[in-house]
Amino acid sequence: MNTETLDRMRALRLYGMHDAFKANLETSLKESMTPDQFIHYLVTSESDDRRNRAVARAIKQANFRYKASLEDIDYTIDRGLDKNQVHRLAALDFVKEHKDLFITGSTGTGKRYLATALGYQACQDSYRVMYVNTAKLMGQLKLAKAKGTILAELKRIERQDLLILDDFGLQPFDSQARVALLDIIEDRHQKKSTIITSQIPVKEWYDVIGEKTIADAVLDRIVHHSLRVELYGESLRRRKNKMDDKTENVYL
Repeated sequence: MNTETLDRMRALRLYGMHDAFKANLETSLKESMTPDQFIHYLVTSESDDRRNRAVARAIKQANFRYKASLEDIDYTIDRGLDKNQVHRLAALDFVKEHKDLFITGSTGTGKRYLATALGYQACQDSYRVMYVNTAKLMGQLKLAKAKGTILAELKRIERQDLLILDDFGLQPFDSQARVALLDIIEDRHQKKSTIITSQIPVKEWYDVIGEKTIADAVLDRIVHHSLRVELYGESLRRRKNKMDDKTENVYL
């Protein structure tokens, strides 16, 4: 009967319940529980398994470049990163309130890591997240326009609760990219949240976008109600390489 029960659980895709029941058969855990407690144990196991698989799917679909965690952020280095501010951002109220977040600073100061860590947290909290390099996204949208699938792609972007545009302005916007950027910002304005990371200060974004009318329209929608993290200092990668060199020299 137990084998049949396990088979039916798998057929019904009750994978968490299946694994919990199988573990019980191997450990006789059920003997220490009342029937009510055992049912609660099975249902909770199924609920936890579904949540874990949903989070794993969200993280995979977000397409992050690497894994990042808010708990692993280093606050010992002076780079303008305030721990209290990060903790407030980690609550994701800005996502609930459909506000945007700008993370700016020179290369290697941890902009992408912070944005990715917030993205991972959003996935944990059941938000739909999309991470993209800005230049690559504009290239993909150009290709989609040529194929006639641009509207579907813009709709897909619009559905994301949190869009992370990395390396914004690293490459200049041409006319098609400017229009695509305006479409994205217009679709998301006061409805969804966007995190933008950039080496370029916000005050210079007008020139980066280019054409006056579109630049005005884009910045008017994202600048005034945005949150900002402005990082500074030496590249963390360069700093780490220096530390590694010093450590190596000690042993020479």
